[in-house]
Amino acid sequence: MSATAAIVQEGSRKPAKEKLFRSGGAGDISKPTVGGLVFRYILLVIVLILVIGPFLWQLSTSFKGPGENLYTFPPNLIPTQPTLENYTKVTDFIPVYQYAWHSLFVAVVQVVTNVIFAVFGGYALACMKFRGKGIALGILFSTMLLPGEVTVTSNLLTINGLGLANTLWGVILPGAIGAMNVLLVATACRMIPSEVLDAATVDGATTWQRIRHIVWPNVRGMVSVVAIFTFIGAWDDYLWPLMVITDPNNYTLTVGMAYLNSNFSPDPRLIAAGTIIALVPIIVLFSVTQRFFFSGVQEGAVKG
Repeated sequence: MSATAAIVQEGSRKPAKEKLFRSGGAGDISKPTVGGLVFRYILLVIVLILVIGPFLWQLSTSFKGPGENLYTFPPNLIPTQPTLENYTKVTDFIPVYQYAWHSLFVAVVQVVTNVIFAVFGGYALACMKFRGKGIALGILFSTMLLPGEVTVTSNLLTINGLGLANTLWGVILPGAIGAMNVLLVATACRMIPSEVLDAATVDGATTWQRIRHIVWPNVRGMVSVVAIFTFIGAWDDYLWPLMVITDPNNYTLTVGMAYLNSNFSPDPRLIAAGTIIALVPIIVLFSVTQRFFFSGVQEGAVKG
């Protein structure tokens, strides 16, 4: 066999499949042993059951008919009398889609305000030099040490004084910006080399141009994390909308679901149907944006 043919044959061979575990006595300690690999998968299955199990049971309950026993053991996750009646019935008792629209409006507005203010505030704290920066950072950190319940009374008095009580804008205003979001974006901004920003300044770039063309491309991964957490927090918020809104026509979905739970607790099928309706937007949002979410954790590299 010629040397050329041997090289071609060698290149055509498929690379050996890499094992997921290491054999006993192997030096590659980065891989688990067979026993360790089995233990990891068992632990993963247990965590998966604990996390996904309640959701699957709730989803199954929402499709079960009135004649099915909900509390059999082991749980029957496949309805024997599947029906969509629970989803149509829940809308007869509360305007669930109107409440969902209210929650969506509150969540989207808070996402927009948090993204804008977090980018501007994070850029100022990380990339600008001004007097009192340390004091500003101290104030931001101190607000994170206080639980939200401590400031509920002062926020409620402020909203009442502004005439925003019993309105969705009163729900939105206290969550328009979060200290944690500003600090997250500031951390991402610190990864941008100061030489890049200085060069842009020498070239005559304004503050807005630096943010638009240098800062934003390098922090949008972290901004996506801020947006996702803000949306979920606003969508799931219960205590603050309950205190601000007194008119049932202005309820958000979480408050409306609590009303459903308190009035129709004997029928968990309706509660399960309403819960699934409330979960769908969050599931869709995270499914669409999960790649941005995970890339935001590794944010920091400057794109050329």
